[in-house]
Amino acid sequence: MLRRISTLAVTAAMAGGVLFTALPAQAAPAAGQQSVTAMAARGSITVNIRELQQQSRDLKDKANQLDRLGAHAEAKRCRAQAAAIDKRVKQLLDAENGVSRPFGR
Repeated sequence: MLRRISTLAVTAAMAGGVLFTALPAQAAPAAGQQSVTAMAARGSITVNIRELQQQSRDLKDKANQLDRLGAHAEAKRCRAQAAAIDKRVKQLLDAENGVSRPFGR
């Protein structure tokens, strides 16, 4: 009888601990929900695509000039920045046009 009571007490304590730790996590809003709500409150985001493309062209020109001067490491860095800008521009254009790709591509 004593063993049953202790087993029931331990089981009840564990169940209470699980409920105690699970409830606050469920009551709080998820991080993604907060950011979406905050973005909706701020309004839409506008990006000047032509300005980003011009920055990319300028960086590529600078990289070519640095290559001619022999500063290959700096030229590589400029090309990497230009590639990052180009990738962002492509993402923005795809999002604007509603293009979605399947996973793995």
